[in-house]
Amino acid sequence: MKIIKDIPKLKPRKADSHKGDFGRVCIVGGSIGMSGAAALAGRAALRAGAGLVRVAVPKSVLPIVASIEPSYITIPLAEDGSGRISAKAINTILDAVNNNDCLAFGPGISTSGALRLILETLIEQEHLRLLIDADGLNNLSAIKDWPTRLKANLILTPHPGELKRLWTGLFREPLPSERQKQAGKLAKQTKTVVALKGTGTVVTDGQKVYINKTGNPGMATAGSGDCLTGIITALIGQGLSNFDAAVLGVHIHGSAGDIAAEKYGQISLIATDIIDSLPEAFLQR
Repeated sequence: MKIIKDIPKLKPRKADSHKGDFGRVCIVGGSIGMSGAAALAGRAALRAGAGLVRVAVPKSVLPIVASIEPSYITIPLAEDGSGRISAKAINTILDAVNNNDCLAFGPGISTSGALRLILETLIEQEHLRLLIDADGLNNLSAIKDWPTRLKANLILTPHPGELKRLWTGLFREPLPSERQKQAGKLAKQTKTVVALKGTGTVVTDGQKVYINKTGNPGMATAGSGDCLTGIITALIGQGLSNFDAAVLGVHIHGSAGDIAAEKYGQISLIATDIIDSLPEAFLQR
């Protein structure tokens, strides 16, 4: 695979721009007890430059999510008895597909048969730019032969445990020990962009690969991955290709984490510190 070292850049903003020029994006996530994940992704998407951010969550957690950040729009979704998004929400989610430039699915979403049904429907949507993260990936790994049904333009952002579950569902051969080979085969076989998170995050489309150099151990904290989801989704909305959005996203995410670590130390670093450091990270670009 071709090794990529240059970091993509966003185009300068024109003086007569409006919010529609910088992407309408939607985060689908959240469940009872996990409302913060969707909120973090939504806040990160705003700080990463998306013109309009919608956060679609189960209706019972919507007041919590809405109270965290006034700058995104919230969408109430039908839910089951456990506070997870139910199959009855599918039409509302498909409306979001039509009204947004890209969609992220997974932060705090939990797992269920209904969520797998929703995800099956989403991956079959032609021209949809879709990022799947967190429990979205765990739901995906339970869908048999999902690559054969894939029509959406997909980014996967697994941590090592989520990648292992995806691998087990797709391949008979053992998981290679080398992270670049893991991500590369998954991306090539599924025709997706993969960002395998961890020390030296690997971004690949199966043909070219980028190994991230930013970030620090303080970012190993709950919610950090949700922030990355929001950042990459925002960059897709601003017109970058899936690969370029993932490369710039993991670089900026790590840079913001490094800035936050300098301010607060690695031990005390939390996910909101990463979001609060995004403006300085973008200024350094």
